[in-house]
Amino acid sequence: MQQEPAPLSRHLRVREDRGHTVLEFHGEIDIAAAVELLPCLDRVTGRPDARVVIDLSAVEFFDCSGLRLLYRARARVLAQNGRLLLVCTHPLTLRIIRVTGLARLLPPLSTLEEALSRPEATSETL
Repeated sequence: MQQEPAPLSRHLRVREDRGHTVLEFHGEIDIAAAVELLPCLDRVTGRPDARVVIDLSAVEFFDCSGLRLLYRARARVLAQNGRLLLVCTHPLTLRIIRVTGLARLLPPLSTLEEALSRPEATSETL
């Protein structure tokens, strides 16, 4: 069952959809935003067997602080036998994710629908 997004901050909305916790990042994800996002991100990614989707569709700017959040989220989810999927379509953000090698560990998907309907067996657990 889908719930309406709960705005936790100007940079983050969290909702549950089809058994996944969807973290929708918004605006500019820089060091100030990362400090704001980290407590919620840690809460969600520290749960056993968490199924998390990070949606960057509404992100306008993304720097190394955002990358650190993604690497941290991935490590925490995998340590708890969970699953993390990433949605990203912004060309510059995709470039950063690819150039840094994160795309090999956390392949970006084109739509939230694609992430939410992805079979469990294809979850990235590298």
